[in-house]
Amino acid sequence: MDRLISLEPSNLVAIRIEPGQKCYGELTLRNVMYTMPIAIRMLPVNKGRYTVKPQSGIIVPLGTLTVEIVYHLPPGSLLPDSFPYSDDSFHLHSVVVPGAAIKDSVSSFDVVHNDWFTTKKKQVFIDSGIKIMFVGSPVLVQLVMDGSMERIREVLELSDPTWKLADSPDVEFRCRSDSTPLGAAASCGEELIVELLLAHNASTERCESSRWGPVHLAAAGGHVEVLRLLLLKGANIDSLTNDGNTALHLAVKAGRKDCVRLLLANGSKPDVRNTRNGDTPLHIAARLGDEQTVKLLLQKGAYKDNRNKAGKAAYDVAAEHAHTCLFDALKLGDNLCLAARKGEAGTIQRLIKNGAAINGMDQHGWTALHRAAFKGRTDAVRMLIDKGIDIDSKDEDGYTALHCAVESGHAEGVELLVKKGADVEARTNKGVTALQIADSLQYAGISKILIPGGNGKLGKEIETKAVMMKRRLSKPRALPGSFDRSLPLVVI
Repeated sequence: MDRLISLEPSNLVAIRIEPGQKCYGELTLRNVMYTMPIAIRMLPVNKGRYTVKPQSGIIVPLGTLTVEIVYHLPPGSLLPDSFPYSDDSFHLHSVVVPGAAIKDSVSSFDVVHNDWFTTKKKQVFIDSGIKIMFVGSPVLVQLVMDGSMERIREVLELSDPTWKLADSPDVEFRCRSDSTPLGAAASCGEELIVELLLAHNASTERCESSRWGPVHLAAAGGHVEVLRLLLLKGANIDSLTNDGNTALHLAVKAGRKDCVRLLLANGSKPDVRNTRNGDTPLHIAARLGDEQTVKLLLQKGAYKDNRNKAGKAAYDVAAEHAHTCLFDALKLGDNLCLAARKGEAGTIQRLIKNGAAINGMDQHGWTALHRAAFKGRTDAVRMLIDKGIDIDSKDEDGYTALHCAVESGHAEGVELLVKKGADVEARTNKGVTALQIADSLQYAGISKILIPGGNGKLGKEIETKAVMMKRRLSKPRALPGSFDRSLPLVVI
């Protein structure tokens, strides 16, 4: 800066570019002289691109003058030729004008004479250090798409401090890629840029004019860390795209399993239906034959019998596309358990032949054998064992089919399981054997069946406990841990 004028806050002028609006920035000139007025004249080198208002004036001692610099965006253009920094420059002339007429602290245009800046009798100072930086929505979007982290930071820092990203409709400006600054960063997986934009209060929600919001773009693109940042910032996890999908729909469709897991872990609802076709994420996974995602959705509570607007459940969709690997998880497994519960041996045989997984488990970890044993369906138990089911498979509480048969008091089923090699020494998660359950429920006949199955030290221990149980005169006390769990009687 010269000795007459200082520029505030600096020599860098931020010009905001917004479509359909005047593109301008402001620069404040301060007279540093204590006693003398200063005449100024500011001229753009490229006069066709800029208009300066006022172009000239007189500043009182220690006074200021605010100059508006208007940029004329070429017709049909969204951005200047160079950005965020402009290659254009300005010349600021200043000269001391003792005794100049001053009105309202600064002069009007017609008071300043051009020959003041050309006479050789006065010392005219010329400053060429004024620089232009373009800010605004289209500039920010393009920088995000270019991944220019430092430039983005500079644009945000030099933007008008009264411009709040979350409140201004300008931040939802759609560039040619139909994206906002945050949306563009989310779709590109630019984690640091997303974090920076969020720190400047960028909105995480989809505006009405956009197809997708940032959370949808991140999920569909598989950008897990970006998605995590958006969710931490409070993005609506189940918000809809303009065609009715949630981020979970899009992540499933794109095969972004990490994003699917993150969304489900953060509470995304697996049964939200697409507003147009009624598809849930489970329908989409079934259509793709994505066995891993189907099982994950079911574990998180997806209801497999939801029907879309065509009246089809996920199983129907899988069948249409010949994804036989999904038949058990979506339908046959349930049918197998139902047939086992009812003791329908023929149905069991047909279901297994059609692809039902014989060792498939429900949400409680029960197999078809658990179901059949608990309901005392001996023929179904025999068929399942003959078909190769794991006779000692345990549920989430460590119960085998033998425990279930004993607990429900079906002696014939217990005898069959023991003869077929069920482990009578198997213990639940709380260390309870089938014999202990029988004794505590006073099932003497079942206890006799189980005692021969013991051997060695455990067999002697079982026999001793059985004798002691018979000698009790009062009602038997339930063994610790034997009945403090909730049996899934309701779902049988």
